[in-house]
Amino acid sequence: MSDLSIELHWQRAEPAFAAGAYSNAHTVQLNKTHDIAVDSAPDWGGNPSNTNPEQALASALSSCHMMTFLALAAKAGWPVASYHDYAEAHLGKNPEGQMSVTRIDLHPVVRFDTGFSITDAQMAEMQERAHRYCFIANTLADSVEINIR
Repeated sequence: MSDLSIELHWQRAEPAFAAGAYSNAHTVQLNKTHDIAVDSAPDWGGNPSNTNPEQALASALSSCHMMTFLALAAKAGWPVASYHDYAEAHLGKNPEGQMSVTRIDLHPVVRFDTGFSITDAQMAEMQERAHRYCFIANTLADSVEINIR
């Protein structure tokens, strides 16, 4: 299997490095061409204009789930016209009392070509299959909910 990598760059902007007195703002570079401004979540003092790791995790899950769904739908002959998702990462304490992303909710909306339809049960089954085969979902285990709209 391939190794997939990023580059992370952080540089202290303050004159001295001390607890609570430095910025977590940094840049993550994808494929040596796409720079993403990243910071702590706003609840932890980060810049709300920047992406935070928790959002990036929700994004990775949402993208992986969609790509898996599209592959399965194509194999089933479902003519998907559009796919939209609203993903939300929830922060809280895990069973060990540590802060973590306790759950990620996906809210996929799938539209098909005119004249094609499926039942709610068929959509639920296909979304469940997408969840089961998604690499990122398999990494996260039980902390994902799929709420079909």
